[in-house]
Amino acid sequence: MEMMAVEEIREERMGIGGEGVKLETPVIVLNEKAYAESMGEKGFELAEICEEVAVEKGVNIAICPQQVELAMIASMVNIPCFAQHVDAVEPGSHTGFVTLESVKESGAKGSLVNHSEHRLKIAEIDYIIKKAARLNLLTIVCTNNIAVSKAVAEMKPYAIAVEPPELIGTGRAVSKVDPGIVENTVREVKQVDEGSVVLCGA
Repeated sequence: MEMMAVEEIREERMGIGGEGVKLETPVIVLNEKAYAESMGEKGFELAEICEEVAVEKGVNIAICPQQVELAMIASMVNIPCFAQHVDAVEPGSHTGFVTLESVKESGAKGSLVNHSEHRLKIAEIDYIIKKAARLNLLTIVCTNNIAVSKAVAEMKPYAIAVEPPELIGTGRAVSKVDPGIVENTVREVKQVDEGSVVLCGA
């Protein structure tokens, strides 16, 4: 599982053409990925634990359940739920794909986009960001370096989550190993879009 903590915060971010949905910050975003430890009943238990901690400790936690449990978990907890991935397709004959419409119907607040384990093309990222905003959904776009973060900022997603690929899954925090990439990403992204929320891969 993977957590992302906010390095740069903004109280509210209005979507392009959206109604102003927001994710309270600072926030921890927990990605359950596809681990056996987070599937089925274990996934439900993890979501409930996140909700309990959020309430008891007064912290903001969002969760990205496994896709098949997204709707169920979104309906049973009062913390924000996000899809782990969404595809740049319209509803129709796209077997196995995930549409933004289905994410919205699930009750989720938005989706991770372009995770290092599920990369997308630039055109697909742009499509998803713009359509998500029209549907009043939040996008957290994952990036692997400062240059990509700056390019993504031009598309105006809700948030950008930066994490060097060599640190993913190592247990080594990017904020400790390479704090410069966090500081420089925030600076470069803010020059492009002052309203962008910048998240840091744990």
